[in-house]
Amino acid sequence: MKAQERKALQQLNAFLLRYGHHWPRGKSRWTSAHENWLAGLKMEHPWQQVLLQEYIDAERAAGERVGQLSDHLMRALPEWSLAPAVDSLTALRGVDKLAAIVLLAELGDISRLESPRELMAFLGLVPSEHSSGPRRRQGGITLTGNGHARRMLVESACSYRFPARQSKHLKGKARHASAATKKIAWKAQTRLCGRYRTLTRAGKNTKVVCVAIARELAGFIWDIVRREMPRLAPQQG
Repeated sequence: MKAQERKALQQLNAFLLRYGHHWPRGKSRWTSAHENWLAGLKMEHPWQQVLLQEYIDAERAAGERVGQLSDHLMRALPEWSLAPAVDSLTALRGVDKLAAIVLLAELGDISRLESPRELMAFLGLVPSEHSSGPRRRQGGITLTGNGHARRMLVESACSYRFPARQSKHLKGKARHASAATKKIAWKAQTRLCGRYRTLTRAGKNTKVVCVAIARELAGFIWDIVRREMPRLAPQQG
């Protein structure tokens, strides 16, 4: 559903750009002001107006479906065996409940992995290696393992482009986490925010930087789950 929502947003944006309609640079999209702007657009030809409304309706319908499914997930969360781990992971910057649910649903009990490196490899976030005789060369990430969880983690990593701080929002997200988890989350924030700035100042592409941050974020996720969530009891039968 999220993929369909993104596609609907992209199609609407592309249609508007094709006919010279630009939302002011620097202003946030998909706010009430942006929605009012879309509703007030007048196209040159009637058929263009029909298409515009179709794209707007598709975007809104996709957003509503995502919202409905998210509500169902939140209602089901208290009954899930991994719910305590979700509350712990939301202490991390860039990880909301939906992101934590997706990661744990895709990865299962992360505590089964013996090291952060194993989790990074499972997510396909470690560099590939090409060896020939005594020569060893590293390439891009392997992209093996769970692509859905990897994409979610890279999206979460983007939030570390801002300076580290204990905002009201972050404190609210972490209210159900233990003191040990909050300490790890703050350590992750100070480390990764600084790392993001260092890499971008060195001229690294922002996509490459986000992947690097996602790799390190996986290590902090592993640490939190190993500390906070006991191993699941084996299922009977």
